[in-house]
Amino acid sequence: MSFALAHVAAAPAQSTQVFILPHGTTTLPAAAADDLPAAATRYVEHALADDQKLVHLNHFSHHHYFVVLADKPTAAQVAEQLRRAGHTLHAQLKAEKVAEVFIENHSATPNAALLLAEGLALTAYQFEGYKTDEKSRKAPALKEVYLVGNAATAAQIHELEGLLQGVVLARDLVNAPLNKLNAVQFAERMAQAGDEAGYSTDILDLAKIEALRMGGLLAVNLGSPEPPTFSILEYKPANARNEKPYVLVGKGVVFDTGGLSLKPTPNSMDMMKCDMAGGAAVAGTLFALAKNQVPLHVIGLVPATDNRPGGLAYAPGDVITMHSGLTVEVRNTDAEGRLLLADALSFAKRYEPELVIDLATLTGAAVRALGTEASASMGTAEPATLQKLSEAGYTVHERLVEFPLWDEYADHIKSDIADINNLGKGEAGHISAGKFLERFAVGYPWIHLDIAGPAYLTAPESYRGKGGTGVGVRLLYEFLTKQLA
Repeated sequence: MSFALAHVAAAPAQSTQVFILPHGTTTLPAAAADDLPAAATRYVEHALADDQKLVHLNHFSHHHYFVVLADKPTAAQVAEQLRRAGHTLHAQLKAEKVAEVFIENHSATPNAALLLAEGLALTAYQFEGYKTDEKSRKAPALKEVYLVGNAATAAQIHELEGLLQGVVLARDLVNAPLNKLNAVQFAERMAQAGDEAGYSTDILDLAKIEALRMGGLLAVNLGSPEPPTFSILEYKPANARNEKPYVLVGKGVVFDTGGLSLKPTPNSMDMMKCDMAGGAAVAGTLFALAKNQVPLHVIGLVPATDNRPGGLAYAPGDVITMHSGLTVEVRNTDAEGRLLLADALSFAKRYEPELVIDLATLTGAAVRALGTEASASMGTAEPATLQKLSEAGYTVHERLVEFPLWDEYADHIKSDIADINNLGKGEAGHISAGKFLERFAVGYPWIHLDIAGPAYLTAPESYRGKGGTGVGVRLLYEFLTKQLA
């Protein structure tokens, strides 16, 4: 994170303060008006009466900001407005080069200050990158954000900070280019993060992957000059409340050219460093859970390789034997992510999991269906479980739209010479990809999330920014921690 979050009992005199006010208010609370000249109070109250949502007072030595809650029909929508207000506020703090700010909540929404701080922090994220000029590498002015009094407890602030660090990890991983993050480096970065946060990592190398007969991962890797990895991330605290682990599976294609079924570029292959966003989300979630010492046993599985057309690259028409023993006819080498995930889903059975959730930037069909506003979900888990995950999505504004896995869609992946093929019809491509994965997610409840739309943005969008968004981390953290209730 680019700034630190902390709790303080009261804001010092002549400090930059942010006051969160309830919707519809036209008068300032005494705590906000006490230090203001009468003319300044009148100015702010006139702005509030004019229905302005963010009012700024510049005292030259310090600033006052007044954020008004939106009138929204649901708590989730109010929460999202607060995150977006944090984004708008950040622009003003940045313009004024504010170094520290104190947030007070004067609304009836108890976690309003936390939500505003969340939007601030997610907006403030900057990928460190590789620029060498001094101006580009200059640290941002904002260093400290304090939540004042009963705006939040120290424990709540600590938890938010741990969660945001998980999002930052995921964003950093997604934003790194292939020549800085190949499959081996990806695995090593996840292991380093585990050492910091408190989860363990076992990295399976090529020999172990071959011994496990992970035919999907091995086939995709054939065209690469660099070996694949299969990372097992495990967070198992002594006080874990679940007898069976939750298993998270993330697609780890560190760069996808499409293989011999070569992608076009620009606007396709040129952004494919993001094709490991599912694996990054798994790492970020494990990091947040471990950092915050959440009492849950959670395992992450991340198969990783790049997909290239060189050397002995697998070809359309090839038939490969998967870890599960099923055979797959390759119709298109650009439908590679499901091959990695299939091996990992089959491998997950050995843990006798409570639930398996996979995340992948899997199909363009999901993007065409939902844009960047939501992820596609489908699976074999109980409807109540899918509903809880959907509710978590609305809570953190990483929304899900459930698609069916009806039997008829299995016809889309029939093969004449193998058990199944890896490519469906021109329509419902995200569903046929889900039907493919379903064949390997056997013996446990399973949910598939196609995050292809919101995982990577080519233009800035509020607090999600530009580039890797870290989507999935806040969603899974919210869902998993709610299992403790």
